[in-house]
Amino acid sequence: MYKYLALFIFIFPFTAHASAIEKLKTFIASTHSAQAEFTQEVQDKKGKRIQSASGSMQFVRPGKFRWEYRKPYEQVIVGDGVKFWLHDVELNQVTVKKIDAALGSSPAALLSGSNEIERGFVLKDTGARDDLDWLQALPRTQDTSFEKILMAFNAQSELVAMELHDAFGHKTVLRFSKLKRNPRLSPKLFKFVPPKGADVLGDE
Repeated sequence: MYKYLALFIFIFPFTAHASAIEKLKTFIASTHSAQAEFTQEVQDKKGKRIQSASGSMQFVRPGKFRWEYRKPYEQVIVGDGVKFWLHDVELNQVTVKKIDAALGSSPAALLSGSNEIERGFVLKDTGARDDLDWLQALPRTQDTSFEKILMAFNAQSELVAMELHDAFGHKTVLRFSKLKRNPRLSPKLFKFVPPKGADVLGDE
């Protein structure tokens, strides 16, 4: 399941003394679109790396996003506001679901959904670590693969990292770079048509 992780992280110039929770709320309320490069690493219970990936992403709120994994495999993940599309390039296989069913109370829902963050998550500031200010988000429902989500802001109030903890003790670490807030993004990025000959699984 770690191959199919879609998240959205970006930058906003928050006030100097805002808490991590205040920064997150301001970010969601003030960021209409964003794009970034990302790296993703999955660690086991002992902190050993068991998977890594990298790529780029864009989103337009609410609910439209595009993630492109380039290494070590090619995948395209698109949310068009109604449906969630996942294209495994190597297999030429497409999975499609209703976007609400695919995301639920996931990190993607937290960052790209409505402004009512605390309807789906319990938020708590957890202090400083590695020169970053962290907060914790606990899902209020069980329709998510993650038990808790941590988000980190640097001294410039940039949201630069996330940690996702699952019930098996695995941790997925995402870090973001080349962040751009509210860029103009083509609507074509958020439309997906299955390639010719692709196997399509799910409700198209």
